[in-house]
Amino acid sequence: GAQQSATVANPVSGASPDLLPHFQLEPEDVYIVKNKAVSLACRATPATQIYFKCNGEWVHQGDHVTQQSTDRGTGLPVMEVHIEVTRQQVEKIFGLEEYWCQCVAWSSSGTTKSRKAFVRIAYLRKNFEQEPSAREVSIEQGIVLPCRPPEGIPPAEVEWLRNEELVDPALDANVYVTPEHSLVLRQARLADTANYTCVAKNIVARRRSASAAITVYVNGGWSTWTQWSGCSTSCGRGWQKRSRTCTNPTPLNGGAFCEGQNVQKTACTTLCPVDGAWSEWSKWSVCGAECTHWRSRECSEPAPRNGGRDCRGPELDTRNCTSELCSHAAPGAEDVALYVGLVAVAVCLVLLLLVGVLVYCRKKGGLDADVADSSILTAGFQPVSIKPSKADNPSLLTIQPDLSTTTMTYQGSLCPRQDGPAKLQLPNGHLLSPLGAGRHTLHHSSPAAEGADFVARLSTQSYFRSLPRGTTNMAYGTFNFLGGRLMIPNTGISLLIPPDAIPRGKIYEVYLTLHKQEEVRLPLAGCQTLLSPIVSCGPPGVLLTRPAILAMGHCVEASAENWSIRLKKQSCEGTWEDVLQLGAEPCTELYYCQLEAQACYVFTEQLGRFALVGESLSMAASKRLKLVLFAPAACPSLEYNIRVYCLSDTQDVLKEVIQLEKQLGGQLIGAPRVLHFKDSYHNLRLSIHDMPSSLWKSKLLASYQEIPFYHIWSGLQPFLHCTFTLERLSPSTCELACKIWVWQVEGDGQSFTVNFNIAKDTRFSDWLVPDSEVGAPALVGPSAFKIPFLIRQKIISSLDPPGTRGADWRTLAQKLNLDSHLGFFASKPSPTAMILNLWEAQHFPNGNLSQLAAAVAEVGKQDGALFAVSEAEC
Repeated sequence: GAQQSATVANPVSGASPDLLPHFQLEPEDVYIVKNKAVSLACRATPATQIYFKCNGEWVHQGDHVTQQSTDRGTGLPVMEVHIEVTRQQVEKIFGLEEYWCQCVAWSSSGTTKSRKAFVRIAYLRKNFEQEPSAREVSIEQGIVLPCRPPEGIPPAEVEWLRNEELVDPALDANVYVTPEHSLVLRQARLADTANYTCVAKNIVARRRSASAAITVYVNGGWSTWTQWSGCSTSCGRGWQKRSRTCTNPTPLNGGAFCEGQNVQKTACTTLCPVDGAWSEWSKWSVCGAECTHWRSRECSEPAPRNGGRDCRGPELDTRNCTSELCSHAAPGAEDVALYVGLVAVAVCLVLLLLVGVLVYCRKKGGLDADVADSSILTAGFQPVSIKPSKADNPSLLTIQPDLSTTTMTYQGSLCPRQDGPAKLQLPNGHLLSPLGAGRHTLHHSSPAAEGADFVARLSTQSYFRSLPRGTTNMAYGTFNFLGGRLMIPNTGISLLIPPDAIPRGKIYEVYLTLHKQEEVRLPLAGCQTLLSPIVSCGPPGVLLTRPAILAMGHCVEASAENWSIRLKKQSCEGTWEDVLQLGAEPCTELYYCQLEAQACYVFTEQLGRFALVGESLSMAASKRLKLVLFAPAACPSLEYNIRVYCLSDTQDVLKEVIQLEKQLGGQLIGAPRVLHFKDSYHNLRLSIHDMPSSLWKSKLLASYQEIPFYHIWSGLQPFLHCTFTLERLSPSTCELACKIWVWQVEGDGQSFTVNFNIAKDTRFSDWLVPDSEVGAPALVGPSAFKIPFLIRQKIISSLDPPGTRGADWRTLAQKLNLDSHLGFFASKPSPTAMILNLWEAQHFPNGNLSQLAAAVAEVGKQDGALFAVSEAEC
């Protein structure tokens, strides 16, 4: 009701005339919540009347609710009065002053006033004046999380939640709340990693702040160094190393990894053992009384040291002798010895005569004496197509052969090919001498049995125990002076045998093999790493008059300031030797290497087993890794695996991974990427992100997977992989979208955006090379070369001699960007042949003969009389 002035009635008769009223109950401060009215009450004795006055105005008498009673103890009258105050009444004077009410009680002796009771409208605003914020702190560091609650009446009370559980400072001495409501953690512990929420509440509402994620991290610390390892070599200069691990403590919750190197390397020198060797024998002593004399020697040239072996054999040598002191010798003994010697000489002469007759008969037998190393050659040959040029290649330099001359037929062996027999017509002439009549009668055998027979015979040789027992990574063929080419399909590995590299009249059966690293032990020391596949070509020991060219891929980002790259060759005893250091003067003319961006071409006059090994000179040295993603082509269950391969960036390793995935039923789900992996001792990390949580979930417990640095850097494991196991929440889910990150800590990184249908998406299948497109693994004779034989001979004879105005092989090398190898070319009898051989190795089978023809023509312009080849022939 409205507040009005009240007319006070006369006091009730019978009240005690001598007592003033006193209050047994006075009105209390109250809060109006929302629109709910509040009640004020007061009680006094002795009282004849009680009225409320609010903000100086009497409350209307009709708004009072009065109750009267008698105090049983004193017999005095007791009066109790109630009124209600609404939100509207309070809001009428809002902003002018606070709303208050008090009681006034009457008796016959006078009046008494109660205390003032304030009536306020309760509220709590929504927004915090200050909220706690997320932080990352080191372990044992103090944390202060501020919180200023929203404005409200009555003022809000504050409490804290840790992962939705109430924080009670009474139960945890490490925690307390300040008067300003801030939460203080005296020393951060790993258990304090959580989400913290400030909660403000009063009689009106309860408000929550935004949660603040507190991460307590642990920075890594190094363990103590291990002892130095033994020297990597048992003789001479080598390396030794020691290591430590970042486990004291191990970094946690994103804490910093230990700074510095986890491996230290230092050079070491081991004294080489020296085996003892005998000195020369002394002179014979005088013949003794017992018809003997003696001589001696010493193990002193040199004496054994540093653990070397002692000399083998006797130190003292004695034998019978004859002198005047040996008169008891049997008569005629000297005559018997003479007769025995004559008989032995006669027997030796007879044996030598028989050997000579056998050798003469074998030479008359024809081909058999000219086959190299017959213990490892096959007796069977399959005729193959050997065509000097192709009609559909108009860009070849061509000199038309004289068809009027007599011709002869050469039939060679190409073991792996299956095409029908064909013949190569070669004209007689001074550029290509015909083969002698009757010298090339070749025997035939079953092609099916030929490959198995060849491998079986190779396996009997001790040097070839590690050759694969199949032909997947192997090619072989039979070659003569015309040369040819061996290729292992889809690996980038080939062997070019140039014309005239095999002496005329000789036939070699040559093989080319790619080894798996687990089959051949290649010792690496210090900072060395394998940069190429391990490849064998042979048989070793055959005579080559010109270098063959072995082509293979590599994965090095080569630079002289970051790398020392060496070509290693395995000896017949099984030890690996450095035969060439790239960029340095070659110590022998038997080997040379042309290193390009992704392949190397090794010139070698001795066949054997080769590998390219690098030693990093700085932490900036890097290798190329190829990153490839595979997943199952069919997914019958809810689980789905994504396999991320990290492999050396060479074709042979990619081929091996593709073959493995075909066996596993995998499919490529992203275009391969290249990552540059540095010698920084940092590991490789892999993680998966942005996967729709409503459709998929990852079973990976950690935030990332990791491949140790040395597993990758050594190169002895050509490919490694990590698997991300995912789970579909519904069998009907077929669309997968996510991102996969692969990066080296503090280095290069790559990301894959995966977005495909696991049931029917095959868009990346074109990246996989079909088995039907592998091509012929062996080519014999002119079909193995882009440049026609007669044109090749013409170029060689024209450019080998020094030309006027420099129009010779040097200019051709410059135009083909091979001028950095002039010294090597000049050391060979025919520099032009070396240049053309390297061009053949680089550009087969897709080389552009037109560009070579243009380069040759440019050289010819400098000397008009250089070529007698017309434009039509070019």
